[in-house]
Amino acid sequence: MRLPCEVSVSSRLLPSAGLRGPGRGARAVVALGKPPGGGGVWLQLRENIEQLFTKFVEEGKATVRLKEPAVDICLSKANVGHLKTFLSAMKLADRGTSEESLPLSTLAPPKASEVEKPKTKMTITSRKDYPFAQSFPYTLEQLQASYCKLPRIDTCILGLKRLRKLDLSHNLIRKLPVTIGDLVSLQELSLQGNLLESFGAALCNSTLRKSLQSLDLSQNKIKALPAQFCQLRELIHLKLDDNDLIRLPFKIGQLSQLRFLSVARNKLPFLPNSFGKLSLESLDLFGNPFEQPNPLAPDIQLKIPLTLWEHSARATINYRLPYSCHVLPSHLCHDLDMSKSCHCGQACLSSFIQTTVTMNLHSVAHTVVLVDNMGSTEAPLLRYFCSLTCYSQFLDRHLQSIR
Repeated sequence: MRLPCEVSVSSRLLPSAGLRGPGRGARAVVALGKPPGGGGVWLQLRENIEQLFTKFVEEGKATVRLKEPAVDICLSKANVGHLKTFLSAMKLADRGTSEESLPLSTLAPPKASEVEKPKTKMTITSRKDYPFAQSFPYTLEQLQASYCKLPRIDTCILGLKRLRKLDLSHNLIRKLPVTIGDLVSLQELSLQGNLLESFGAALCNSTLRKSLQSLDLSQNKIKALPAQFCQLRELIHLKLDDNDLIRLPFKIGQLSQLRFLSVARNKLPFLPNSFGKLSLESLDLFGNPFEQPNPLAPDIQLKIPLTLWEHSARATINYRLPYSCHVLPSHLCHDLDMSKSCHCGQACLSSFIQTTVTMNLHSVAHTVVLVDNMGSTEAPLLRYFCSLTCYSQFLDRHLQSIR
């Protein structure tokens, strides 16, 4: 039984002699087996393991403390499954299990490939180079598989728990599996130039919320992003160019870390109300068919008097009362999640006045790409009002500003 990993051996007697312990570990192969001539286990383990430290075994790390010699063998960067099997075999050997019962073979020198530094980066740019018949190295941290005509994301990719950067651009992927949210270390994801029509709400509620910093969905067929998209709070770079987007998530202003946003050549008629809360370094909205804003022609959906549900829902949001599907029916939670914010700061749900106003994009971004060929850096912003009073006050200020 062989375990390729990084190994460092520390003597517990060194501190008493005033000496420092070993430095960084070295790539090696730890083997459990019989010496070439037979005659039992090569390193005495029977009743010789003082303790196994396995708190970080899910990260490929463990420490074996021997009684004699008084050393700690520190294992790291190992395959998690292989490490668990190896530790189980060591426990059996310590308990005195017979050699016939242990999966041991005759020891042999390790191959050069076993002690090489594990591969962390792989780039594939053609279908003929894609490893369809074998799995990827589990140590991969960066993977690019572009122009491979992949119709889906392979399960072998979804098992690469160390991936920080995944580039699957220019393939034929139509749908994203929910399990892509299990890539707990993923920081950069590029899906440019595929056939995606959606980005699932389940992905927005996965571990990607805490890890994903860069997302490229440009050159797909996406018409809308789910409201839950704004749960990806760590996003810094977001590219949505050349899709069929007819709207942006209405709570996009919650993406407080977002600094680079590109939504060029889509079908946006206006920007959501919360867009004004963004603080960007670069913004590109070129080539969208923005409507001409007209604050004097509102869409009035105000119901007077307000329904009991509207009163209750507004109070829940305004007073920040906690709610969840364990307390309320799921459809009511969904309605509360979709609440709108009036210019006065109060909430409204299904009863409101809606209009569009002109927004100078330099108010949210340092660098702004022109919206059209006429040199404009302005776009229509959707705005909501919770009452006639709020709309009247806004209208008075607007009329005074254009006099």
